Amino acid sequence: MASSSRMLVVVVVAALVAVAWSAPPPVSITVEKGPDAKHLVLQIKYDKVGDSMKEVELKQNEDWLPLKKGYSGAWEIKSDTPLKGPFSFRYETQKGQRNVFDDIVPTDFKCGTTYKPEAY
Repeated sequence: MASSSRMLVVVVVAALVAVAWSAPPPVSITVEKGPDAKHLVLQIKYDKVGDSMKEVELKQNEDWLPLKKGYSGAWEIKSDTPLKGPFSFRYETQKGQRNVFDDIVPTDFKCGTTYKPEAY
């Protein structure tokens, strides 16, 4: 019985370590003022030493649209039609970390506001 209890403890600890190890680092998205409703500018903070964002996409309706990283470090998207929230984002980092955040920026977003996934 004692060995079964120890084995259970080992399995639980291993599972907790695996979840903590694979959990994505904190991400925050600050909406900056774009020139118009068809242009969205975002500062995306990704806190993981030695890694950085490689690719970011925004979900508009059912389509995933790529954002481009500007010279200032901000991620931008320009659309033919006005962009309306809520916005979902997915990303991939230089080291292959991937994640999707659904409806992280609400419909009534405000420029200058920072949004974080609920998991953080």
